[in-house]
Amino acid sequence: MKQEPSGIIDQLEETMIALLLGLMTLLTFANVVARYGFNSNILWALEATVFMFAWLVLLGASYAVKKGAHLGVDAVINIVSPGARRVIGLFACAVCLAFTFLLLKGAWDYWANFAELPGTNGRWFPTGFEDKFRGKGWYEVNDIPMPQSLMWVADIFNYGEAYEKMPRFIPYFILPFSMALLLLRFVQASFAMWNGSIDRLVASHEVEDEIEEVREQIGGRL
Repeated sequence: MKQEPSGIIDQLEETMIALLLGLMTLLTFANVVARYGFNSNILWALEATVFMFAWLVLLGASYAVKKGAHLGVDAVINIVSPGARRVIGLFACAVCLAFTFLLLKGAWDYWANFAELPGTNGRWFPTGFEDKFRGKGWYEVNDIPMPQSLMWVADIFNYGEAYEKMPRFIPYFILPFSMALLLLRFVQASFAMWNGSIDRLVASHEVEDEIEEVREQIGGRL
C-alpha cells in the first residue's frame, strides 16, 4: 500500500524524536558508567547530548503543533460564538504562519554560510540570495569527532581538506529543517481550521478530558 507524503513525514518525525531520546539516554548512561566505573570520560558526550537535545526540542515544536499540544489559553474562545471562534482561530493561524516564516528565513540565513550556501537578502522577507558571501564550511564543533563514513563531505564543503571534528553545518542543519517542518504543520493546521475540522490550535482541556476518560475506563475494569 502506497503511503501518503504526509504519513511519511509523520513517521519520519516520530522516528527521529524516538531515536534522539534513545541515543541521549544511552550516551549519558555510557558516560556515567565510564566516569564512575572506569575513571574515564567520553569527551564528546556532553556536546553531542546538547546538540541532540536541541534537535529534540526543535522537532518537538512541530510535533506539538501536529498534536495540538502547545500551551494555550481558551478562556476567550470558549465564550464566543462558533463563527467568532473560527475568525479568531484563522487570525491565530495567520500570525503563526508569518512568525514561522520569519524563523525559517533567519534559520536559513544562519545555517547557509556554514554549508557554503548563500543567505537571503531582505530584512524581513527574502528578496533574493546573496551575491557574495564568506563560506564557513571549515568551521568545526568543539569535541565531536568526524565519522569516517561522512568524510566525503570534505570534498564538497572544505575544498578536500579532511575534518578533524564534525563540521558545524551538520548539527546546525536542524535549524532550517525544523522551521520548514514547523511551517508545514501550521499550514496543515490552517487548512484544518479553514475547513472546520478544528476550532483551535491547541487541545487545551481536551487532553485533561481524555486522561479522565482513561482513568474512568481503568477504574471500571478494577
